[in-house]
Amino acid sequence: MYSDKENINILTALLVAHGVRHAVVCPGSRNAPIVHNLDACSSIECHSVTDERSAGFYALGIALETGLPTVVCVTSGTALLDLAPAVAEAYYQHVPLVVVSADRPPQWINQLDGQTLPQGDALGRFVRKAVTLPNVIQNEELHWYCNRLVNEALLAATQEGGGPVQINVPLDRPLYNFTAPELPQERKIECLSSCSAVDVSPMLQQLYSAKRPVIVIGQLQKKEISEDVIEQLVKHHYVVLQEPLSGVYAHNVPFTGMEELTRLSEKENAVVYPDFILYVGRTLVSQKLKQYLRGAKDAVCWRVDERGEIADTFMNLTGVIQAKTADVLNAIDKDAPLDWHDAWENIQLNVLSYLKRCSEPQYSSALAVKKLEEIIGNQNIEEHYANSMAVRYGCLYAKYHVMCNRGVNGIDGSLSTAAGSSLVTDKNVYCIIGDLSFFYDRNALWNRYLRGNLRILLLNNGGGGIFEKFSEHLQNEEDARNVMAQYFTTAEGFCADNHIEYHYADDEDSLEKGLKDLTCADAKRPIVLEVRTKAKEDWENYQIINNYGKRMEKN
Repeated sequence: MYSDKENINILTALLVAHGVRHAVVCPGSRNAPIVHNLDACSSIECHSVTDERSAGFYALGIALETGLPTVVCVTSGTALLDLAPAVAEAYYQHVPLVVVSADRPPQWINQLDGQTLPQGDALGRFVRKAVTLPNVIQNEELHWYCNRLVNEALLAATQEGGGPVQINVPLDRPLYNFTAPELPQERKIECLSSCSAVDVSPMLQQLYSAKRPVIVIGQLQKKEISEDVIEQLVKHHYVVLQEPLSGVYAHNVPFTGMEELTRLSEKENAVVYPDFILYVGRTLVSQKLKQYLRGAKDAVCWRVDERGEIADTFMNLTGVIQAKTADVLNAIDKDAPLDWHDAWENIQLNVLSYLKRCSEPQYSSALAVKKLEEIIGNQNIEEHYANSMAVRYGCLYAKYHVMCNRGVNGIDGSLSTAAGSSLVTDKNVYCIIGDLSFFYDRNALWNRYLRGNLRILLLNNGGGGIFEKFSEHLQNEEDARNVMAQYFTTAEGFCADNHIEYHYADDEDSLEKGLKDLTCADAKRPIVLEVRTKAKEDWENYQIINNYGKRMEKN
């Protein structure tokens, strides 16, 4: 029988799945249930060593001899610190030493309780990866999180030459309930990598046998993959989902179409999910797309990452391919099922049909962005969108590569990034930015090197417009001012102080004139067009456009 603690059982099952065959175990009470589980596994041989300093080197010797990841398991407190010499040696010899440290519950750390110290980062830079598992697995998401952490650590132990890792396991009392008859069937995340060409045949076999494959392209740098690569995928009838941040937008199904996925049904009220996902690039803006793909719980999901890093965005990752994105996509040379491709093509036709009937939004931030994109659509320019609502408008209307600070998604620095880009190109650089982002980063314009190629569309609705979706939950006006940062400030005075050409719009006529001034061919200094709107009306317009699936039923 195995422990009744789910985090221990997830860990044990994945140690077996990742090829651990030997464990050096040290005495202690807090790690006793982990030691019990290891000993109960017929595929793992346990070796008992009392002195933790010596135990670390025992495990090092076993790993050197077998070439396999080897566990050394210690109890809480200073026992972990005694492993430091062996871990440092493993780090410099690139030996896959897996430190499993039992820990006290986090609420008792630094509370003068016995054998407690901050263990999660105790081994510092001498481990390639350190993870602390959830203490109690209370729901499916925590189970996924625990599974992912263990997979990440065990992959780090063997990737890129290998090295030591730490898996820290907080445990509550009681410790000695052994009631689980068997270990869980845990998802093992694979990693395909090589010093030269990566063999992607395991992924391709699953792709070619899939009935409903999709290829998802997240944010990419300029020219990271070419249009030719996407054209080839389209010729082979693959469903390719992407946003303007990918830089290869030509064949995208607009993400306003996510609502329409409910119409792809095998039976009434059943959403059809892909059975295979290939995810390349980095972040996605669309929450609807991420929610849809997270619903594909049984899908095979491979991610391409040049560093081999684990990013389980859709919570169903099968494996990671450590390779260049273009190399993997170029390896795809067989057709996808035509019926699945045609179903998605119908979605695209529905979207385009609705957008034509929907006509233009009313005067709002959405209208300003839409009209700007129509004007600059054929120009040789660079576009930077700020985070929050601005980049969501970009996903609706931009047709070319959009740059955005989506690594962390913060509002800080968007204007500075665009300004920096404008210093090293002769192209006009457009920055589409909300008011909070602009005023937070306005010192970006306090720079004597700026030229007339920097053009800024400032969407000012008096606060954090994206928080309007929470307005019905706010109790009073003070809540609204605090949560949405409501205020009214204009950029006119700041622009005058910094020798920046300034224009203002507060209706459709002044917007049309302002956009002409903003997009003029030549200018000697940066140009700001401030578009004044109302947050509530902006949000209502965005909802009408973005939730078109519900609206279409009324038409």
